[in-house]
Amino acid sequence: MTPIKLAIVVPCYNEEAVLPLSAKELLAILDRLIEDGKIAHDSFILCCDDGSKDATWAVINSLHRKDNRIKGIALAHNRGHQNALLAGLMSVRVKCDAAVSIDADLQDDPAAIIEMVDKFISGKEIVYGVRNKRDTDTWFKRTTARLFYRFQQLMGVNAIADHADFRLMSSRAIDLLADYSESNLYLRGIVPMIGLDNAIVTYERHARAAGESKYPLSKMLSFSIDGITSFSAKPMRMVFFVGFALLIIDLLVAIYVIASILFSDHLEAGWASLIISVWFLGSLILMAIGIVGEYIGKIFIEVKQRPRYAIRDILFD
Repeated sequence: MTPIKLAIVVPCYNEEAVLPLSAKELLAILDRLIEDGKIAHDSFILCCDDGSKDATWAVINSLHRKDNRIKGIALAHNRGHQNALLAGLMSVRVKCDAAVSIDADLQDDPAAIIEMVDKFISGKEIVYGVRNKRDTDTWFKRTTARLFYRFQQLMGVNAIADHADFRLMSSRAIDLLADYSESNLYLRGIVPMIGLDNAIVTYERHARAAGESKYPLSKMLSFSIDGITSFSAKPMRMVFFVGFALLIIDLLVAIYVIASILFSDHLEAGWASLIISVWFLGSLILMAIGIVGEYIGKIFIEVKQRPRYAIRDILFD
């Protein structure tokens, strides 16, 4: 068996505190795989600095000087996790046989990379890292995550439940990924669309080794909306059916009102019910406009065909 050349792609945003720890663990994984004869000696780690405001790029430079297997690219400005990850994958696709993407916070277990490589050697071209449980999450996060995955499936998004962006992809899979040129990136939905032979590796997710989470509730909500609206037009269709159902209800209410006028001796004005109806219908209309606006906004961004990222500095020597 000829050892494969492996690249580990690590998107980084304000990760100066945790990056030295994660680099140490990932280098240990490389050493173990090299000793086992599974990967080549020139396998490497690529850290992708997503326009960090702290000393992340300086840390990457320092790590590179200590160990040449740690490479780096720096984006010209912050473009978000998905674009930083894509920039890393596109940078390594001609330099490796397979690439593993993993976040710098060490919440995804680096030891699972060993099993991913085994799956790749056995013929799998995409290997998904999937959490085996969510015991460390709060009840709210665990419940909302399950509802989100079920809602995605209902909307027609072929995403892997409890899978983030911890995965192995062959160079061929990355080449096929490059053909997806949309600006509104949701890699968790795009990668399953590639359709190559794939497998799943389960692992236990840990707490952050250092630093703070880069995904507060507001960003998670925005990411969830992008994930649904980038792959399905069903929300707009649902708005139509809700409107149609309300039209039927309005017709029934109109029949009731006319019947009351014709056959009732006493008819009181329903001020409260009228106000509630106005607010209810007004909210639905605003929601419908917002959903349509979300899609129009995505069309507006896509038709411009602007570059998804710009690379400022490269450490690849």
